[in-house]
Amino acid sequence: MNSITPPESRRLPAGTPAHTASAPGFSAARPSLVGAWWLALRPKTLTVSAAPVLVGSAVAWSQTQTFYLLPALIALLAAMLIQIGTNLHNDVADFERGADTPDRLGPPRATAMGWLTGAAVRRGAWIAFGLAFNFGVYLVWYGGWPIVAIGLASLVAGWAYTGGPRPIAYSPFGEVFVLLFFGLAAVGGSYYLQTLTLDPAALVAAAMVGMLAAAVITVNNTRDLDTDARAGKRTLAVFLGRQRIELVFAAEMLAPFALLPLLAGLAGRGWSLALPLLALPAIVALIARFRREPAGPAFNELLARTAQLQLLFCVLLVAGLAF
Repeated sequence: MNSITPPESRRLPAGTPAHTASAPGFSAARPSLVGAWWLALRPKTLTVSAAPVLVGSAVAWSQTQTFYLLPALIALLAAMLIQIGTNLHNDVADFERGADTPDRLGPPRATAMGWLTGAAVRRGAWIAFGLAFNFGVYLVWYGGWPIVAIGLASLVAGWAYTGGPRPIAYSPFGEVFVLLFFGLAAVGGSYYLQTLTLDPAALVAAAMVGMLAAAVITVNNTRDLDTDARAGKRTLAVFLGRQRIELVFAAEMLAPFALLPLLAGLAGRGWSLALPLLALPAIVALIARFRREPAGPAFNELLARTAQLQLLFCVLLVAGLAF
């Protein structure tokens, strides 16, 4: 790899005018204060934290025919708050590390654009983490010490994604992080809150949900492959290159379908678990577009579409488990 300019040399100074940090294909018009915060939350991908709670609860329902609303609702709020805290911390941390440069291809970020101060965004991240912790107190009271382990690990990982001396987002392990925490931990934890046990069916469902969530990160990092490399980020896309990351994306999107028969057997369900196959044509079309689309602003649409298809798959999976 050619020499890379140290990220510090490209940091945008405080108060940088918005137009200097605008992303290609996006308007640099300054949103309202509420609009800036809304964009900083990254609402188009927040379903990634909601889907696992739905699936974990549905697997439990398929086996017990019982559903406890309050633990599921609190788990949903805690999961979304951890994702929001992670997104906000990422917004300010990438700016401070010099990763959000004027040539980035993704949507404009609130800190880099000067819409919000770094201090305000970091404070927002800690508020989100703090609220998640408070909700977790109830979940610990309800579910016991296993929830302590899941909750604390999720909070620490949310900070470590772009925090600390070796951020996860700057390494090839971003997809593994998502698989573990937006798949195994979130689905398994939601199942546990409904049953106070853990079952292989929940773990298989967790792997399915986690792989689709990891695909969202793969799209994000493939879009930013060139700019990440220049900024010193060694994401999986940078490490593998464009051709091999295309294979990873296809595997992440298709493997959940291969696991459907195993889940059907473990959960004691029949043909109802074929419902997620309704999403397969759209997912195949997305894989084909991912392969032919050059890295650029169009990948922002692919990112949102990947999150939408993960939600669609999960909704169909929930329907197959519930009925």
